Amino acid sequence: MENSDKWDRTGPGQSRPCKETRDSSTQTDSKIQGHGPRLSKVNLFTLLSLWMELFPQENHEEDDNSQFQIRAVGLVVVQEGKVVGLHCSGAELHAGQTAIIQHGVRLADCQLYFSRRPCATCLKMIINAGVRQISFWPGAPEISMLKPTLTNHPNSISHSPPHAITKEAALDAIATEQLKSNSRPHIFVQLQPLAPGLGQFVYETSRDCDFMEKMVYYDRLLNREELFNSERGRHLKDFSSQFLVGTCQQHKDILTHMGLENFCAEPYFSNLRHNMRELVEVLAAVAAGVPQRNCGFYREQLATSLPPHDEEVSQEVARHCVIQARLLAYRTEDPKVGVGAVIWAKGKLAGCSGTGCLHLVGCGFNAYPAGSKYAEYPQMDSKQKDRQRRKYRYIVHAEQNALTFRMRDIKPEEATMLFVTKCPCDECVPLIRGAGITHIYTSDLDRDKDKGDISYLRFSSLKDISKFIWQMSPPASSVPSPPIANGCIGKRSRQSEQESYRNKKPCSDSPSVSC
Repeated sequence: MENSDKWDRTGPGQSRPCKETRDSSTQTDSKIQGHGPRLSKVNLFTLLSLWMELFPQENHEEDDNSQFQIRAVGLVVVQEGKVVGLHCSGAELHAGQTAIIQHGVRLADCQLYFSRRPCATCLKMIINAGVRQISFWPGAPEISMLKPTLTNHPNSISHSPPHAITKEAALDAIATEQLKSNSRPHIFVQLQPLAPGLGQFVYETSRDCDFMEKMVYYDRLLNREELFNSERGRHLKDFSSQFLVGTCQQHKDILTHMGLENFCAEPYFSNLRHNMRELVEVLAAVAAGVPQRNCGFYREQLATSLPPHDEEVSQEVARHCVIQARLLAYRTEDPKVGVGAVIWAKGKLAGCSGTGCLHLVGCGFNAYPAGSKYAEYPQMDSKQKDRQRRKYRYIVHAEQNALTFRMRDIKPEEATMLFVTKCPCDECVPLIRGAGITHIYTSDLDRDKDKGDISYLRFSSLKDISKFIWQMSPPASSVPSPPIANGCIGKRSRQSEQESYRNKKPCSDSPSVSC
């Protein structure tokens, strides 16, 4: 092949080198691989875009008379290594159009990560805004190349024969090709192999995360391994059909009709599908860690009065946002599992975008201060006797990063919701209250726990903030709280308590999570 495809400046047949060991962090200028595997920036942003494509939609309006099919698209807007926008397609607006409306010329010098190739309508506006870099997954594009078929899943892939290409899709492919040929932005495909051991690491930490732990406590006969594997298998099947276009030949046929036939060259094509398959497996494991069975996020009944903003989101949206936070947690610079946080504001008027009334405020994970090198600060945890060598005074917490690098002000008239993978600690509680957060969605396994270097004693004092805790569905006052030993609830005590239960194996010693 004499001309490499301009969508990927490395050229087909050349896989991009894995930069995991020298990848700069989204938080610091890290040059050294941490103590545990972590997601690269590219793969994190790609995963977030895939997950945003699946954002729960309240209304699925389908026009049976339409001559072509518009597929849902997820979009992540990144600036200087930080997420500044999470978008998805809605009833009227495409994800790219939503980004233009919300960010405007601020998209200049941003990188955009699409879950699939954007249509010409979105692409021309994005190019006009001065976007610096566009990355996408070359599966079925936003305007489907295939004729729509009757389906129960709004995002499902049409199984029409490859030759059933709509005229609208063909015209869009031609326009898109000409737009990218004359564009200033760097338009290409970015996927990297996972760091060695990351897939197993995500599997184990998702299986043993706080949300799974709480379910095991409520149902003592529950087999954690079986539940997790069942959920993971179901998600893996759904996500594979969503993002991996049928067979290899079907995928190649679509790429050819998109004008991306150079992507069909080997070993480039096989590498692309392999890397995406790895990401799909990671996404399935992370989603399986927050199962949709018997538990949900329900308002804690301890508050004496409701806050001024009594709005809440559906169980589907709450779970989706917590999984966003769980994905962010795998980019942590803490050598352990890490913590992720996402803040959304709920406006008064619903837009036409896929997120409805929700607008991203900020997101983050626990990391060392910006500009520092990974190995410049202590890595030890509370097990070390020398407190000077412990990490806790140096790590910036996930909630703190989400508030520091927020994209919009927190407005008193709006409900502002924090979704975090771990109970907020005493260091973060005053910040959450002072910032004007009105809702918290989390697990409370560490409530009232005091570890000396980090404690969770103030969380119970948040009386004027609605707390939605991961608990049994529906909440039952007769269900006792997890036992508190020595002023704390620790995984070791919970594990030993469950060892005697029938059909249960002792939990593996997964790393303890801390902010």
